[in-house]
Amino acid sequence: MKQYVVLPAVILIGLMSGAFVAKQTVGQRGRAFSRDSIAVKTGESIAFLNDDTVPHNIASISKGNEFNLGSQPPGASTEVVFTEAGEVQVFCAIHPRMKLTVTVSD
Repeated sequence: MKQYVVLPAVILIGLMSGAFVAKQTVGQRGRAFSRDSIAVKTGESIAFLNDDTVPHNIASISKGNEFNLGSQPPGASTEVVFTEAGEVQVFCAIHPRMKLTVTVSD
């Protein structure tokens, strides 16, 4: 009988721990990010939502958190998980004035 109680408890704990991970969204409209800066913890993600009328190419070359989303058409949303603590500089390779600082903490 104890085996039947342990398995559901393990599944429930696993589901609950995932529910506490915050996912934030950063929009892209008017050839600008919806904010200048954002803070996350290591392992958390940010969804980059292109709610603009033009494509964007969101990227970072910050050590430990490098990524390049490629051409992101209007309406697309892509999640990026930040794995290293530190300051991450995010930009649009198409629109150089688009800049965002992500502060990743442990």
